[in-house]
Amino acid sequence: MTYDGVSYSSLRGRRVLVTGGASGIGQELVRAYAAQGARVAFVDIDVPGGESTAEQTGARFHHCDLTDIAQLRRTVAAIEAELGGIDVLLNNAGKDDRHEMAGVEPEDWRRALSFNLDHQFFATQAVSDGMKRRGSGSIVMFGSVSWMRGRPGMVGYTTAKAAINGLTRTLARELGSFGIRVNCIVPGAIATERQQRLWATPEQERQFIELQALKIRLDASHVARLALFLGSDESAGSTGANFVVDAGLTQN
Repeated sequence: MTYDGVSYSSLRGRRVLVTGGASGIGQELVRAYAAQGARVAFVDIDVPGGESTAEQTGARFHHCDLTDIAQLRRTVAAIEAELGGIDVLLNNAGKDDRHEMAGVEPEDWRRALSFNLDHQFFATQAVSDGMKRRGSGSIVMFGSVSWMRGRPGMVGYTTAKAAINGLTRTLARELGSFGIRVNCIVPGAIATERQQRLWATPEQERQFIELQALKIRLDASHVARLALFLGSDESAGSTGANFVVDAGLTQN
């Protein structure tokens, strides 16, 4: 994807951290912000994918297991020192594993929340002190329409993503007086390499288009374009909000 014609002057030189930036939506976020002239760092557990993305975009890759909160805190601190601060945090990382309710054990449940919820809070906590000192910042959480639609077979994932809705609203109130904005992007059926490889079928693709108000197949660039807006000064009046990118899927 290219971003010719999409230009936010306020993003030039802005210091940006993306979680889960080695593939999928996260990789597109890295590309999009780098194309705006932002100084981008990203974290991921995938070393080959991270190194490849860094080489393609000029962004700085840090290996990090986001389920290890101590490592996450150390990594955020290292990135802050490297960039001189973080202006925009994109809490993108997640894992939409499928699982039947009857087979979920306590460790499976905690793992689903750890992959999809915990790090969004702790990464926000880690960058908030620096943003408070500067009196500004934009934090973008990532939800999913799966919880709005009550999708079966992924109860740990949908629970985590539903919780992000409340987390966003509370953090927006807690951090707003410091000039920090907290919003949430809620993607719909986004075609990514992982989705195509693991679950996509021609019938499913047809169903998505049928259910959507807009008859287009969404990809990661649709999410990235909104993320650019939320990181820029053009969204200065927006906080505590869900921004749904689903081509009208949840209207059904």
